[in-house]
Amino acid sequence: MLAALLAVSALAACAPGSSAPPPASPQATATAVRTDAAALGDVTLTVWDQEVRGGQAAQMEKLNSAFQAKYPNIKLNRVSRSFDDLNTTLRLALSGNEPPDVVEANNGRSAMGAFVKAGQLRPLDAYAEAYGWKERYPESVLRYSRYSADGKLFGEGNLYGLPQVGEVVGLFYNAAKLKELGVQPPKTWAEFESALGKAEAAGEIPLQFGNLDKWPAVHVFGTVQGRTVPPDQIGTLAFGRKGASWTTPENVKAAEQLVSWVDKGYFAKGFNGQGYDAAWQAFGKGQGVFLIAGTWLLADLQKSLGANLGFMLPPGATADAAPVATGGTGLPFAITAKSPHPDAAAAYIDFITDAEAMKVLTETGNLPVADTSAQTVTPGPQQDVFTAFGTVTSMDGLVPYLDYATPTFADTLGAALQDLLAKKAAPQEFLATLEKDYKTFAESN
Repeated sequence: MLAALLAVSALAACAPGSSAPPPASPQATATAVRTDAAALGDVTLTVWDQEVRGGQAAQMEKLNSAFQAKYPNIKLNRVSRSFDDLNTTLRLALSGNEPPDVVEANNGRSAMGAFVKAGQLRPLDAYAEAYGWKERYPESVLRYSRYSADGKLFGEGNLYGLPQVGEVVGLFYNAAKLKELGVQPPKTWAEFESALGKAEAAGEIPLQFGNLDKWPAVHVFGTVQGRTVPPDQIGTLAFGRKGASWTTPENVKAAEQLVSWVDKGYFAKGFNGQGYDAAWQAFGKGQGVFLIAGTWLLADLQKSLGANLGFMLPPGATADAAPVATGGTGLPFAITAKSPHPDAAAAYIDFITDAEAMKVLTETGNLPVADTSAQTVTPGPQQDVFTAFGTVTSMDGLVPYLDYATPTFADTLGAALQDLLAKKAAPQEFLATLEKDYKTFAESN
């Protein structure tokens, strides 16, 4: 098993409204913050998170119960919403007079970056010093929650959050269905496409997929893109830096391959009208041979498919090719600038990300972003996920989520992918749309 440092050290390769300014001196020195949570008096913390699925919800329930047992003076008012609902409501909540104290904020420019620019999140550098978070997480993890104070630069500047989990997008597969098809888990990309063809010919759904929410296609396209585009170019594009282009022959090839899967019938019928949750739940019920998705679905899919569930990194052109996969960290937990209880909020974030919390994450089927090697997992799907994460991080193969690129890129890319997959836009038109958004931002930022 990979050493704890290696399990996270490569993550750097990876995936508003107006408000009053932050409270005075939000970057107070470490000596000015209070870390004795029991001495903070009676406090009620409102926490917004998106940990709504089985394993995700279970770990939060366990950790919240343990926190309140240890600190009975701090009451937690937890509000749990789906990823999409949280993104929709958080902007309005943060611009109000009584926002929640702790929130999970998407790392991307359109969410965390915009919140930082609006002065709605508190810098956590003083707490990082006080609690030793810089020793808990290497900089390659912390940079995914760093922004300059004006929100322009992503990956450097102040620290605005801490994640609990590591993530990698790969191939979930139904081992029983592969056996019925006489197919082994693919070792190369060509073998994977061959398996999709055999599944389609046998009347199976080769690749379960639901893109009503638009963002799921980002993960599918990112997986295909990683077979044709060099990782350093993907990183430049995804972080919105100057020096790369979407309209390269390699990106054209990736877009064309994605469209070819539509033509060959590899996706579930009506995929653009099927929701993300409906898709992975259908896969868990045995509808589909493969599912391109992130490791956050492990606990739920393992519960439904058991030993028939498998997970692997997207294969390369050859069996010994260096792995490339979309991934990074889960949504970081941040403290809102208007919270009247920042010390209690920081104590809570520290508690749900410490070494004991990593054990709880493992027990509930999640992938801890730290202390990965210290966890004990049984052979099967969970070990597949831990091994895959260890492999791709140790070999510096994680590339960032593509929607990080610009403040508007999540919407731009999601809509453009729907049009591409519906064949309303040709690959070159699709990429030209992305190029315009990317270049406009990168050249002016």
